[in-house]
Amino acid sequence: MKRMIAVLLVLVMAISLCACSGATMTMGTGGTAGTYYGYGGVLGNQIKTSAGITVNVVSTDGSKANILGIDAGNYQLATVQSDVMAYAWAGTRSFATEGKLDSFRVVGGLYAEAVQLVTMDENIKSVADLKGKKVSIGAAGSGVYFNAIDVLGAAGLSENDIVPQYQSFADSADALKDGKIDAAFIVAGAPTPAIQELFTTNPNARLVPIDGDIAKKLMDASPYYTSYKIEDDAYGADKAVTTVTVKATLIVATSASEEDVYELTKAIFDNIPAITEAHKKGLELSLENATSGMTAPFHKGAAKYFAEKNITVESK
Repeated sequence: MKRMIAVLLVLVMAISLCACSGATMTMGTGGTAGTYYGYGGVLGNQIKTSAGITVNVVSTDGSKANILGIDAGNYQLATVQSDVMAYAWAGTRSFATEGKLDSFRVVGGLYAEAVQLVTMDENIKSVADLKGKKVSIGAAGSGVYFNAIDVLGAAGLSENDIVPQYQSFADSADALKDGKIDAAFIVAGAPTPAIQELFTTNPNARLVPIDGDIAKKLMDASPYYTSYKIEDDAYGADKAVTTVTVKATLIVATSASEEDVYELTKAIFDNIPAITEAHKKGLELSLENATSGMTAPFHKGAAKYFAEKNITVESK
């Protein structure tokens, strides 16, 4: 009898170990000065802890690079802007050359990515004041680039009306501090480390609002933009600033197994308190935020998880 019990215990342990796939995934994030990288590390740790899937988090050039990385088989997971994801799925704008990509699926929306216009020039009080100024608008063809072009356009400006600089978050912050540029567009969850550091060391740093008619034109033209308020405590500013936002979204390779994607989705959305304790952006995790406003289909594994929560999403 004792021998039978011992055998049964071994079998139970073996089955429980098999429940974790032991898979390894590489997650494309963003620059080390942005939110994607730090938050990606938190999600990766939670997925490892709860699902037994090892996630190697790597710094990248952001949304487009991450989608192309999944398409090339270099990454299996990635954080991307919802608007860039829409471009890739439709084969437009930054993906006009590559065409429509079918190599990724949605896991879920994560948090708001604010379009943050940063300056230390007291004469820049609105988007219209950028005319003739040196402005960082992100890497050419990147998500930040198209957000900047959209905002400028809504204000009646074009890329030709400014002196464009194509810089990363960290390079933009350094260029602002050194007086090499007048303003910078940074699209990331607020507070963003690069902007926090800038505000800490430079009392003249501030955010320029993107609101009123400009915001309305953006939201009317592109439904993935929504209004968003950056509270004063985000950067220790004097007052809150209204801007627009897109959504940080977790995507996965189409080829990932349904079981693995189910388990990693469960690992995230069943453990929101633990994630929030490790990173403030966890406060924005919710089933509603995860499943609303997506412009590409969900992976079947993620859809299975959300179905258990009585939420139906489009999957493919």
